[in-house]
Amino acid sequence: MTQALNMLKESASQTAGPYVHIGCTPNFTGIEGVYDEDLGKVMVNDDTLGERITITGKVIDGSGTPLKDALLEIWQADHSGLYNSPAETRGLADPNFKGWGRQPTDMTSGVFTFETIKPGRVPFVEGRMQAPHITFWIVARGINLGLNTRMYFGDEEEANAEDPVLARVEHRVRVPTLIAGREGNTYTFDINLQGPNETVFFDI
Repeated sequence: MTQALNMLKESASQTAGPYVHIGCTPNFTGIEGVYDEDLGKVMVNDDTLGERITITGKVIDGSGTPLKDALLEIWQADHSGLYNSPAETRGLADPNFKGWGRQPTDMTSGVFTFETIKPGRVPFVEGRMQAPHITFWIVARGINLGLNTRMYFGDEEEANAEDPVLARVEHRVRVPTLIAGREGNTYTFDINLQGPNETVFFDI
């Protein structure tokens, strides 16, 4: 005789929905007066220390089509490897650098752009140094849970070779999906959601 299991049923999942930009980037959608500027739009000011860089790219679906309704957030250390966070105990981060940004993809081209600085190296849990990197979080319609990944810098080969997180990527042919190429002061980082060049995503 089958015995009933006293377990709660899983509630229905929810995607970011078609209104994520209205709630998170209202000025971008033409709704002005909610905020002077959308939260996370500006990460630096004239006094921010470090090398100024631009990060640009697309969020690409399994058919090779850029998503025009994605929203991305990034977190990163400052130029000396310190985080703008109450949990930072190694020193004081640059007060002129926010360390967090939010940008939507362009509704015409699907391109996202962040104006930021190149981060310094930060220690891993056992003290080994990580390569400079930026953490990405991606949402869009059809994505039930926000996706987490990292962007590493293509001109940091030595540091990347020592990075303990990159070393844990089992299938080494996928490591390049986490590396951004540089041209001038611009790094290009395309995020592929599916397909043969699918970006490595982290379960955190």
